[in-house]
Amino acid sequence: MAEGSLLSAELKLAGRLDARFFALLQGIADTGSINKAARVAGYSYKGAWLVLESASNLAHAPLLLSATGGAGGGGTQLTDAAQALLQCWRQLQRAHDDFLRAQDQWLMQQPALAGTLRRMSMKCSARNQFAGTVSAVDIGPVTAQATITLPGGQEITATLTAAAAQRLKLAPGQEAIALVKASAVVLVADFAGWQLSARNQFAGTVSRIDKGAVSSLVVLTLPGGALITASVTHDAVAALGLAVGQASTAVFKAYSVMLAVRA
Repeated sequence: MAEGSLLSAELKLAGRLDARFFALLQGIADTGSINKAARVAGYSYKGAWLVLESASNLAHAPLLLSATGGAGGGGTQLTDAAQALLQCWRQLQRAHDDFLRAQDQWLMQQPALAGTLRRMSMKCSARNQFAGTVSAVDIGPVTAQATITLPGGQEITATLTAAAAQRLKLAPGQEAIALVKASAVVLVADFAGWQLSARNQFAGTVSRIDKGAVSSLVVLTLPGGALITASVTHDAVAALGLAVGQASTAVFKAYSVMLAVRA
């Protein structure tokens, strides 16, 4: 499917013959060489032979005809059974692509659903990903400040370079995703009368603590249901007395927020 498509699916025949296998068959048909076809399809020479022999055994028919030496210099050809398999794959692949394309077009006609899927399609290692709307942008000579309003009403402030804001064409009303690494989030169990300079401060309730080998992931649930995850040391969890159901505040600097917008 084309880049930007909301759907993807892998076609397999008999639960095991995939695009890579048929790229191998096509490579053999094009070059007459298993060695060359294996490189094209991403197999080792031995791996290509193993998969071809396994497929031949299951098909109860040879898939390859090999010749050595002679005027033509030898080579490998596909048998009629292999050619039939390859032709079947081509036809099914076209039908498969047409089906996905039609369903993708249908999804594009469902704005709310398509928007949700677009936000979920980005792959990023940042643990915290908040979808919202740009509600304010202030671009200065060197830096810029943007405010992202979440569906629950919370506001996340991001500080970025003026060049980045212009490149992203940030403007009020624009859909955006705020990305914050869990390691950038500080948890405060008790302010004890002090105030912090960090722009982003979100009070919530500890809803989960996942203890790892080195550190723990502490998840806070905010009013409205949004979740914020912080990565903290085991010593910090013990020192703060963190436990499920306890009130806590997630704090992170505006410089720790990365913004993503639709290209």
